[in-house]
Amino acid sequence: MAIEPAAAVTATSMYTANAATRAPKQTMDSEVFLSLLVTQLRNQDPSSPMDTNQMISQTTQLASMEQLTTLTTLNEENFSLQMRIAASALVGKEVSYEKDGKTVKGVADSVSFVHSVPTVSIGGVDVDLDAISGVTTRAA
Repeated sequence: MAIEPAAAVTATSMYTANAATRAPKQTMDSEVFLSLLVTQLRNQDPSSPMDTNQMISQTTQLASMEQLTTLTTLNEENFSLQMRIAASALVGKEVSYEKDGKTVKGVADSVSFVHSVPTVSIGGVDVDLDAISGVTTRAA
């Protein structure tokens, strides 16, 4: 039986992977957890039912999982809001970004929130917020 080598993970590949190439997350929501718990109760041995402590432990795990899911959702919403605020603060400032290996500078004219990552319009060119590499205040 041949053993295939694992793909090497480098620091560069970890940070340059984009969301489109990542594998989907495998999550267990409360419905799946509850379904597994009900199935476990249905199929348990009547002569030795589930321990009460075990049942309480599983119920506590379910409540914790629901709270973590809620917290994750709130964190994602907060991050989205922070990106919008950061992008809005760039309007009127001189920003720089990389294009074809060269640093391009221009004044941020406007911001669009159509996509998940805000885009900043710089001299008629739309640039994703995360592609902006520098910000300076324009000289008056």
